[in-house]
Amino acid sequence: MVKLEIDYLFETSWEVCNKVGGIYTVLSTKAKTVVQTYKDQYICIGPDLSEDHNKSRDFEEDKTLFKNWVVQASKEGLRVRIGRWKIQGNPVVILVDFTPFFEKKNEILTQFWLENKLDSINGQWDYVEPALFGYASAKVIESFYSYYVVASDKIVAHFHEWMTGTGVLYLHNNLPQIATIFTTHATALGRCIAGNNLPLYSKLKEYNPLETAEKFHLQSKHSLEMLAAQLSDSFTTVSNITKEECESFLQKPLDVMAINGFENDIVP
Repeated sequence: MVKLEIDYLFETSWEVCNKVGGIYTVLSTKAKTVVQTYKDQYICIGPDLSEDHNKSRDFEEDKTLFKNWVVQASKEGLRVRIGRWKIQGNPVVILVDFTPFFEKKNEILTQFWLENKLDSINGQWDYVEPALFGYASAKVIESFYSYYVVASDKIVAHFHEWMTGTGVLYLHNNLPQIATIFTTHATALGRCIAGNNLPLYSKLKEYNPLETAEKFHLQSKHSLEMLAAQLSDSFTTVSNITKEECESFLQKPLDVMAINGFENDIVP
């Protein structure tokens, strides 16, 4: 594996230390190799969802990690916990409490409309909550960058799925010197079409993305995913068939095909 000359690699997902679906498996089974390459320069960012912080099964807090920055972040209104993800490789993890941004959601989403034309007007809570997490994650990266990084450092921030798309938009608007990667594993629109038992790949070119998103009340998620794909420095997906879906629905040619990888020793 060739090591890219970067100083920090951030990887943000709703499924960091939060076992929901397949992306948890993708991230957790590649972590050992990534940590071997980047050591503690590789930092995962996930949502702090546990009401009882002592019961985060996949997370072990370590208050010695970046402790001075944590104090500064708190002064900036950012609530974070830092520790290790209890998987192979034990990568550094920042869990972000994004609930303080609830009261500012209208102001935050309005700004994204003004700067990027992000359509959040029809977004329900299952859209607003992850949108605020993506925003909070980018604010955390911005704070870390301001505290530790110098102008010559090379920083990459990798975001997975539409749930973290506001992170891509925020860094694009405010810290363009940080390179962003956006990966979709399947589009929100494609999942919805398949979930409603409609043909997807056999009739891919027949769907008008905006009309279909409106039909299924998916305008906000689709808008966020499309903008994240278009505004990221590198847009990736995980298979040729998903590539076709992305290019049809998100109106952005793929930059890189990033096939999912995993450690050999997890296979029976």
